[in-house]
Formats: sequence, structure tokens, C-alpha cells
Amino acid sequence: MAAKAPAEDTTAVTRTYTFEELKDQIEPIRTRIRNMIRALSGYFVDKAEIVELMAVATLAQEPLLLVGRPGTAKSDLVVRFCQALGVGGNEYFEYMLTKFTEPSEIVGPIDINRLKDGRYMRRTNGKLPEATVVFLDEIFKSNSAILNTLLTIINERKFYQDGKPVPVAMKMLFAATNEIPEFSELDALKDRFILKVESRSVKDRYFDELLDAGISGEVYRAFNRRPWADLCSLEDFVKAKAYLDHIMRQGATQAEGNDRQKYFPPENYSLFKRILKTLEKEDGVEVSDRKVVKLYRLLRARAFLFHGGVVQKSDLVLLRYIPNRIQDIQIIRERVDRLLKID
Repeated sequence: MAAKAPAEDTTAVTRTYTFEELKDQIEPIRTRIRNMIRALSGYFVDKAEIVELMAVATLAQEPLLLVGRPGTAKSDLVVRFCQALGVGGNEYFEYMLTKFTEPSEIVGPIDINRLKDGRYMRRTNGKLPEATVVFLDEIFKSNSAILNTLLTIINERKFYQDGKPVPVAMKMLFAATNEIPEFSELDALKDRFILKVESRSVKDRYFDELLDAGISGEVYRAFNRRPWADLCSLEDFVKAKAYLDHIMRQGATQAEGNDRQKYFPPENYSLFKRILKTLEKEDGVEVSDRKVVKLYRLLRARAFLFHGGVVQKSDLVLLRYIPNRIQDIQIIRERVDRLLKID
């Protein structure tokens, strides 16, 4: 009698942490993440704001879009950030998309042997479904087949094997683009990136610093050195998110008040609502119901990471990064800064 084939593993294993497990770990974790932000920022010129935003998005596990012309360090930021977290090998998936990119290049080719048995399965080794951190360059140049696949992965963190939903391992998605096209078929994908940050050229303001940092980077590469590597871990971010989830769950179930009442002071909450209404009314920024909820979680994540949990006025700088059109990025930034009275 033939041996029975082992059952297929169709789930992405995710470690579940209890509040008791995490409570004594969380301060060292926050310290490591903040130290990583500071140290990694030192290897770039005028990119500290972006590194900080990458950390906040990773903690919240919300996709982040980097926008900028070629040569403005978008890819380098993502690669070094992942190296700082010790993410490599099959944990990291990077791909540049074009209109000719096929789903098999992203989620894996069809397994021909299983297809002969009537199974429509993909071989996912080394592809997006098995990666914990994903970087997709030129994301808006993808075709409709890729867009449909990505929307399912971003929205539900799953893809389909033989018609059945299978969880992906992805904890964080970074994407980059030189521009944000205004085609309606891309609206759904653009809306999934709650935060979009511009990586600008720095040569006009920091010519000498840029040259020095660039030469240092070439030397590090020549000698295969990565002094920014392994400053903390992706697991630190996973644990920090799990701890924050526990805190928010407690806030949602406590009789004396919800999470918002405890962690979002009324004056800052009113300012949050007023800024969103102003951006909608005066600048035409689309703020969906989903975006409001996601922004709240991102604000809580930033506050939790940098000063313990209560949302401060300074955390509302995240509202700089919510426009969907590239021509609005600087306008919205200036508008938010004026409303927050930031010079």
C-alpha cells in the first residue's frame, strides 16, 4: 500500500504573543527601534523623515509608497532598512514591475506536475507569498492581472492556490514610483497606500554631504560592509504591533472609556478631524472611511513608538502624507504644517 502524501501546508504561520509575554520586553524593543531609526538615518542625507515614516508604517504593517525621480535613493532606503532589520534571503522579495509583468513572476509559476493531476498550484519558493517584507518598484506600471493580484494580497493578505485562499507571510509592503498616474483603474491601488512620501533630490541643498555619503556608500559596497545591518529585527516590530493591538483591544472593552478617549486627547482629536475636513474641502483630498480608520491606527502607532502611546499634536504630521496626486504632495504638506503651526 502506497504511503499517504503529507498534507499541504497552506497557511502562513504567525506567532501569537500574549500581553504578559510582551509587557517586560516592550521598552527595550522601542529603544532598539528608535536607535535603529537614528543610526540608519545617519547613512543618508536628509532622509531621516522617510526612515522614521518607514518605521511607523512597518510597526502598523501598513503599505508605504515612496515617490520621487530616479536617483533619489528610494530603492537604497528600502534595501538598507531591510538590512537594518536583518531581513534577507527568501524573507525579502523585490521586483520591478512593467506592463508586461506576469503574475507568475510575482506569486510563482504554475506547478506543471500538479497541473497534470488537475491542481492549479503555484511554486512560491522565493516569490512574494513567502516573503515577510516586499518591495515593488514602479508599482503603477503593472497591468490589470498584477493589479488584481496585488489588491487581494494588500487587502486580505492572501492569494489563491487551486481556488482556495492561502495567507501570505508579508508583514510589510514598500513600493516606489517616479510618478503617480491619474488613471481611474489605479484608484483602488493608490487608496491602499494610506501614506505616500516624496524622496527629493538633495544635491542643491547638501552637495558636499551628498558627495561624502555617496563615496562612503561606494566604499562600503566595495568591501562588502554593511554597518547599518542588524540594528534591530523585524520581530521587534511584530512584537511592538502585537503589544499595541493588546492595548487597543483593552481600550475597546473597558467600561470606563474607549481607546480614543484614553489615548487621543480631545484637543488633538478635534484638530485631527478639522485638518481632514479642511484637506477634503479646500484641497480635494479623498478621505475614505477606510483611510480614517487606518490613519487612526497609524497615529497610535507613531505615538506608541516615540512617546508611550498618547497621541500628541506632533503625531499629526502623518497627515502630510495622505494625498493621492503627486502635484498635491507639497501643497498638502504646507497646508498641514500651517494648520499645525509648524515652521
